[in-house]
Amino acid sequence: MDPIYWLGHRFFREMSRGFFGLRVVAAENAQFEGPALITSNHVSFLDPPFIGAAFDEDICFLARKTLFRYKFSNWLLTRWQSIPVDQDRPDPGSMKTIFRRLKAGKKVIVFPEGNRAPDGLLQRGEPGIGLLIGKAGKVPVLPVRIFGAFEALPRHLAFPRPHQITVVFGKPWVYDPANFQSKGKELYQEISDHVMERIADLHE
Repeated sequence: MDPIYWLGHRFFREMSRGFFGLRVVAAENAQFEGPALITSNHVSFLDPPFIGAAFDEDICFLARKTLFRYKFSNWLLTRWQSIPVDQDRPDPGSMKTIFRRLKAGKKVIVFPEGNRAPDGLLQRGEPGIGLLIGKAGKVPVLPVRIFGAFEALPRHLAFPRPHQITVVFGKPWVYDPANFQSKGKELYQEISDHVMERIADLHE
């Protein structure tokens, strides 16, 4: 683990446990070697660091491309295993980077809903995650659901407030085309819907 990543990991792990009482449920589902696409609901800016804190290994994150504009943030986010993405238009370069990380045996966290949910509830996933899973082939997909992050830091608040946060890991699964009926773009949406169903099945 990169020393800079380790420092960030320790900071967020201690803060998540001390200030938010972080609970991790079914952690054994995430304890496997090799690559994975970590698919989680998205309700708060706290989601990436706190889900990352629930892992003992370093994982890769997606971050807005504009955050890499400045020298220091570019250096820090790069050391924190972040991949720049353009949320306003398709970004083949980002997808290639994700595939390279997966091929290198890394786990990459992605948010099927795209943006943070405005009400803390599950939203419909976007077809892009279906495309990613379909192209990733036999890479395991690890469903995750985070509870309490919306109450701790919803979109309208600038600073977090104390609230219990729980991260629940589901059982990893592998995409099999035989289990899906659609084709083309409809297939990607069907995969995305399946991902969200897996997340919805997770409870505290």
